[in-house]
Amino acid sequence: MNPAVGYAAIVAVAVASALIGFYGLRVSRTTGDFYVASRTVRPWWNASAIGGEYLSAASFLGVAGLVLLTGSGGLWFPIGYTAGYLMLLLFVAAPLRRSGAYTIPDFTGARLESRWARRVTSTLVILVGWFYIVPQLQGAALTVRITTGLPPWAGSVAVALIVAVVVVAGGMRSITFVQAFQFWLKLTALAVPVIALLIVVGGGVPGLAAQAEASGLEAFPVAAGPSGLDPYRTVSLMVALLFGTLGLPHVLVRFYTNPDGEAARRTTVIVLVLLSAFYAFPTVFGLLGRAFAPDLAEGGQADALVLLLPGRLVPGLAGELLTALVIAGAFAAFLSTSSGLVVSLAGVISQDLLGGSVRGFRIAAVLSSLVPLAVALVTESTGLAGSVGLVFAFTASTLCPVLLLGIWWRGLTARGAIAGMVTGAVLAGGAVLAGGPLAAGGAAPWLRALVEQPAAWTVPIAIATTVLVSLADRRRIPRGADASIARLHVPEPRR
Repeated sequence: MNPAVGYAAIVAVAVASALIGFYGLRVSRTTGDFYVASRTVRPWWNASAIGGEYLSAASFLGVAGLVLLTGSGGLWFPIGYTAGYLMLLLFVAAPLRRSGAYTIPDFTGARLESRWARRVTSTLVILVGWFYIVPQLQGAALTVRITTGLPPWAGSVAVALIVAVVVVAGGMRSITFVQAFQFWLKLTALAVPVIALLIVVGGGVPGLAAQAEASGLEAFPVAAGPSGLDPYRTVSLMVALLFGTLGLPHVLVRFYTNPDGEAARRTTVIVLVLLSAFYAFPTVFGLLGRAFAPDLAEGGQADALVLLLPGRLVPGLAGELLTALVIAGAFAAFLSTSSGLVVSLAGVISQDLLGGSVRGFRIAAVLSSLVPLAVALVTESTGLAGSVGLVFAFTASTLCPVLLLGIWWRGLTARGAIAGMVTGAVLAGGAVLAGGPLAAGGAAPWLRALVEQPAAWTVPIAIATTVLVSLADRRRIPRGADASIARLHVPEPRR
C-alpha cells in the first residue's frame, strides 16, 4: 500500500472534521448549546449524528473481521447492535427526552432524589466512556500503522488530539454537525468499495475465481454462534448488546437534544433504518475476505480486512482510490465515536466536579481525551469487536438496570439502584479482568465462557439485586416518584 494514500485520506478527514466543527463554533454560544445543542436537533439530523457516533471501530473494521474469522457467527454482532436500538425505541427514547435532564447522572439524581445515586452513576458513566474510547484509539493505531507505516501511537494521539480540539471548540452543537457528516462518509466509504469489488468479482477478472476455489473456504459456512462456539456465548452476547445499548452514555445524551419525546421516537426509527443499511456492507466485506483473503485470518490481521482487500482485488489507481476512501471512513469512525463519548463524559465531569460552566465543559473534554489515550498507549487490542462487546456487557450490568427500572417502576429506591449498580460493576468488571488469566491458565471451557461472555448471568443478578434491595427499602421510595413517572410517560403537547 502506498503510504501517500493513507496520509492523504487521514489528513482530508481530519481537516474536514475540524472545519465543520469550527463552523459549529459560530452557532455555539450558550451552555445549552454545549451540553444538548439547546434541544433543537431534528430527527433526520440527529439520527445521522447517532449513526456517526454509534458506528465505531468495532462496526467499521471489527464486524468484517469477525465474519472473516467465523462466517455466520460474526453476524450476531450487527444483529445485536441494531436490535439494541429497537429496545431503545420501545423502552427508553421518549421517556428519557421528557425527563429534561442533561446527562444520565442528572436523570438518576432527580428520579431517585439522591446525591449518592448520582455520584455512583457518574462514576460508572466515566468508566464506560473511557473503556469505550480505548478501542477507538487502538483502531486508529492499527489503521495508521498499516496504511502509513508510522508507529501505532501516532494514530491514537492524532484521534485524541483532533477530538479534544473539536469538542472544546463547540460542544454538542458542533459535534452534531461533525458526526452527521462522518456517518454519511462511513456509509459511502464501505458502500462504494463493496459495490466495486462485487463488480470486479462478478466480471470474471482472471485469477480471482481460481483463487477463491483454491482457498477451500465456503463463502458462508454455518457457525453455532460468535467465534463458532456454544449457544451460551451467543445468548450472552445478545443480552450484552441488547441491554448494553440502553446504557451507552454517548447514545443516550443524544435524545436530550431532540425537541420533544415524539421527535426522539422518530429519531430512533430513522437510526434503525440507517444501521440496517450500513451493516450490510461490512458483512459483504467479510464474505469476500473469506474467499479472497483467508490468510488475514491466519495472520491475526482480521480487523485489517476492510483496509487491505480493495488493494488486493483491484489493481492500480482504482484500487488506491478505493483504499483511500476506506481509510477515510475508518478514521471518521474513530473520530465520531470518540467525539460522542468525550462530549458525554465532559458533560458529566463538568456538571459534577467543575460547576457546569462552558469553561468546566472544556476542561473536562481535555481530561476525557487524555485518560483513555494513556491507557491505549500501554495496551494492545485483542480484537475490536470483542473488546467493545465487553464494554456492552459492563454497561448492561450497571447502567441499564437502573435506567429501565427508573423509567418503568415507581418502587425503585436510591439504595436499590446503588446496590444493583455496584453489584453489576463488581461482577462484570471482575469477569473482564479474570478472562485473560483464565484463558492463559487453561481453565475449563465452561468457566472461560462464563467470564468471556458474562452478561447472561451478571445482568439478571444486577436486576434482581436492584429489585430486592428496593423492596426491602420501600419506605424510602422517593416522595416525587409518582410525579417523575408521570412526567416520563405523559406526552408533551404538540407545538
